[in-house]
Amino acid sequence: MKPAAFTYHRAHDVADAVALLTDLAAAGEDPKVIAGGQSLMPMMNFRLARPTALVDLGPLRRVPSMTAIDVSDGVLTLGALVTHHAVETAALPREWAVLSRAMRWVGHLPIRSRGTVAGSLVHGDATAEWCLLALLLDAVVVAEGPSGRREIPADELFHGFYATAVDPDEVVVEVRFTRPAPHAALCEFARRHGDFAIVDAAVALDLSDSDSTIVTGGRVVLGGVAPAPVRVPEAEDALHGEAGDTLWTAVAEAAAAAIDPPEDEGTTAAYRRRLTRTLVADACREAAR
Repeated sequence: MKPAAFTYHRAHDVADAVALLTDLAAAGEDPKVIAGGQSLMPMMNFRLARPTALVDLGPLRRVPSMTAIDVSDGVLTLGALVTHHAVETAALPREWAVLSRAMRWVGHLPIRSRGTVAGSLVHGDATAEWCLLALLLDAVVVAEGPSGRREIPADELFHGFYATAVDPDEVVVEVRFTRPAPHAALCEFARRHGDFAIVDAAVALDLSDSDSTIVTGGRVVLGGVAPAPVRVPEAEDALHGEAGDTLWTAVAEAAAAAIDPPEDEGTTAAYRRRLTRTLVADACREAAR
């Protein structure tokens, strides 16, 4: 299929993009920002999304800050146009290496080479790897709009099915990850490699400073079990004790018991719950390694 008719605009800088979005909306248009286009264009081709105008951020790749990867004072900052593949191949410190490892789950190489971190977050797919990682690592999305810049914490970003707190006249300029996680992992299951995940799980373990075999806390985030990615406090409460299969099973059981997953054609709630058990335990094992 082909997308519905739309007008195309190229932004020369962030201010130009914001002005275009504002002017188009005032003229009665329904504009959308496009960066890599790996999420938006398929939806437009199937006419699941029908924006009347696109504002292309492609020219902003020449702005160094938009494609920068920076680690400073315990915070990892990614420019809005950093691609999945750039993170996959970056020599990140151990505290952030889970981001590089998780990129193997994102589509196929051509998609990873074009799709962007910020684009994935703004798209707000409940199973998107970056959405889980944002909650896992306390990301902060920095967006610029007509009123200036504002910061949106990850726990306030996701509002439901493909809905986020980024306003239609705002452009994301960077994403900051503020919670280092040297013991973290993301696992998922899809029917075919590169397909959308049915369920995915991300885990970060806090280990004792005096004994690395003792778990003192952590994070558990799930995708595909609710309209938006969710942390699971019940599973996080279980993350205390000696590292090993007994603990991982207890955490996985707590996660599965806490969720009320949806059903769709070919995928039952019970199946998603079983996947949750398996994936949470697998993510715990990988994070411990």
